[in-house]
Amino acid sequence: MNHEHGTAPTTETVDAQARRIVQGLSPAARVKLLSGAGMWSTEPAPGAPAVILANGPNGVGKQVADADHVGIGQTVPATCFPAGAALGATWDERLLEEIGAAMGREARAEGVGVLLGPGLNIKRHPGGGRTFEYLSEDPLLAGKAAAALVRGVQSEGVGASVKHFAANNQETSRMRLDSVVDERTLREIYLTGFEIAVTEGRPWTVMTSYNLLNGEHTGESRYLLAGILRQEWEFDGLVVSDWMAVFDRVAGLRAGLDLEMPGGAGAWDARVLLAVESGQLPQDDVDRAAERVVALSLRCAQAFAQHGQAVVDRDAHHELARRAAAAGTVLLTNDGLLPLAASGHVAVIGAAAEHARFQGVGSSHVNPWRTDTVLDALGARLAGSAELSYAAGYDPKTGASTTEQRREAVALAARADAVVLMLGVPSGSEAEGIDRTGLELPQDLGALARAVVAANDRTVVVLVNGAPLELPWADEPAALVEAYLGGQAAGSAIVDVLFGDTEPGGRLADSFPVRASDLAAAASFPVTSPTQALYRETAYVGYRFHDSWDVAPRFAFGHGLAYTTFGYGTPAVTGQGTDLVVTVPVTNTGRRAGTETVQLYVHDVVSSVHRPAQELKAFARVRLEPGQVGQVRLRLDRRAFAVWDVAAGAWAVEAGDFELRIGASSRDIRATVGVRIESGDVVTAVAGPAGSVATDAEMAVLLGGPVPVARPLLPYTTDSTIEDLRQTWLGRRMRSLLLAAVRKQVPVGDPDLETMVQAVLAQMPLRGLVAAAGGRLSLDALDRVVGLLNAVSPAARRAGRRASA
Repeated sequence: MNHEHGTAPTTETVDAQARRIVQGLSPAARVKLLSGAGMWSTEPAPGAPAVILANGPNGVGKQVADADHVGIGQTVPATCFPAGAALGATWDERLLEEIGAAMGREARAEGVGVLLGPGLNIKRHPGGGRTFEYLSEDPLLAGKAAAALVRGVQSEGVGASVKHFAANNQETSRMRLDSVVDERTLREIYLTGFEIAVTEGRPWTVMTSYNLLNGEHTGESRYLLAGILRQEWEFDGLVVSDWMAVFDRVAGLRAGLDLEMPGGAGAWDARVLLAVESGQLPQDDVDRAAERVVALSLRCAQAFAQHGQAVVDRDAHHELARRAAAAGTVLLTNDGLLPLAASGHVAVIGAAAEHARFQGVGSSHVNPWRTDTVLDALGARLAGSAELSYAAGYDPKTGASTTEQRREAVALAARADAVVLMLGVPSGSEAEGIDRTGLELPQDLGALARAVVAANDRTVVVLVNGAPLELPWADEPAALVEAYLGGQAAGSAIVDVLFGDTEPGGRLADSFPVRASDLAAAASFPVTSPTQALYRETAYVGYRFHDSWDVAPRFAFGHGLAYTTFGYGTPAVTGQGTDLVVTVPVTNTGRRAGTETVQLYVHDVVSSVHRPAQELKAFARVRLEPGQVGQVRLRLDRRAFAVWDVAAGAWAVEAGDFELRIGASSRDIRATVGVRIESGDVVTAVAGPAGSVATDAEMAVLLGGPVPVARPLLPYTTDSTIEDLRQTWLGRRMRSLLLAAVRKQVPVGDPDLETMVQAVLAQMPLRGLVAAAGGRLSLDALDRVVGLLNAVSPAARRAGRRASA
């Protein structure tokens, strides 16, 4: 077995064993391996046991029983680490690798062979429903963070599954939406993070996304799977579908989709066998996929044997989660109030202090074995040294505040020496399956913040949320802290940061806009039509938009204050060609030890193609004692200067002058050095958009052809969603029956969870019903249902005639 995957060598390689096992199976048995045995495991083969899979972006979400596909059923207790947004904000690869290893140990202890994570889709717009789960708006940072998590998980003999490949950047209509992205933007923004995660992390599996990409389902795209993933990036692991994402299994096998999840009781098996018999599908494609499934099983078995039974130190993992939460906490503003003194009268206001919200809603949910609250942690920290008072201020579920609650909060703030105001975004507003319609806090929370700050100017506001917010009052509090969704130990970590026991280690991995409407992506987010998202903003996502078009953010990408200050010296550049090392002296000019995250952005002075004003190409963290000087080294390579040349189908570096900008954020550049890059590459000149949002004509140039027409909702196909059934009278009746049936399976008692599940189900394509039915509905029967829907509906028949014409 290859040592880089963490398993012991044998006399026969895993690939050879897998080939031998598959060749000994009948054609039908080989095909059976290509779909899961149920919701959370693969099919076994002789000598190759089933592999258990579990959700795992920020902790092990192993289902107690074979249950639902979104991970909302009962799961085993596990450590809930901070959500992806907080992990990305650490900018700390070493820490993330340590967290990955802890998750891997817990997974192995539960017999889990593959953890489904990390998620590293680019945060195209901060309103995306899974923004809390993903790592960054920047592909370099997202890719490096994901690779570190993958290395950590797999160091414990458990496979990781980077997801969702690719261009899944919104929740609305995500299971049938066509993401239309020009090739250069796709390569430079939406694929680069995956490339880094695959080439540097070497994950055992990659998960395809629900959406279409430029007209193709991602799980059926030879361009993505066979061309880019396997040939260019040399990925040698298994490609698995997202749950219920398969549209055409035969096409997926031709493209390189190895494993369909969940199994659907072998719904596709007959069609796959028929395709092989008729010559539409080569037997080699089936065998190759089956061999990868078996190879994954063997790899997991060998890894488990090598590592042995995992011993999980839950207390140690809780302390790691606490360190991680503090490392991802970002100090946005501070007039000197922080760190707080543990004396006098401290008032804590806000229901989030008592009712911890520390993770998002959806498939990333972890069942924590322990949780810390801010209120309890404050009580322990201040015991015997200061007076502590508390007022809820608002309803934790809704964010609504009554007159009496506001009056109590303001009165308490007025008589305190310092106020900690905890503003927790209601969980229902940040959930898988549901994009946000705005970035504002609930109105009552904003009003409460202003009222409390007016009553006491020594107020620190702590934000508990998973994604950027509009904060028009951000300059009013004495300090503003972004705590994100910090996992099960978030309460203690927040208190650690507030009192200076731990430094606020985070730097923003996402820009905070002044207004969501300012963003170029807002022109077509979440969708352009019910079936299409046209990425008109091209590469101008996040700080690339703000810095290129001089639209100031509220808080810049990379921003984060410390409890000390840092000075930057004159950078020096060594190396040859594009392989450069930039060394910059950084001095701790304050009175406390602290950590600085040094960021390097590259600016092309003159370019033949449109480029963002600057792009992050290297970063490094340095911890310094007061007065200490550290020599920070930032490494650049060819890709730091390259663009994707569509005409050549390759990365190219254009000779010329570049600026290397070193700073503490994309808007806080402390030092600049110019370099001249020599190159024999010729970059094909292409006219870029005149503004931040491309017109149809400009998009046509970038796409290399006309902007595709969005697919109509009628006639119905198996890709039509349950919500699409509203279009016709028979569809409406069927929709009502389907939703009534699934409501019986929806957990009750948690309104946020129910809302999320209803949204997910409404967006489910009709083909997903086959996978969910467990053999009670066949593909042939579904085809007949779709045919009937179209036959009895005049509108559907007319649409069908137009489509065929």
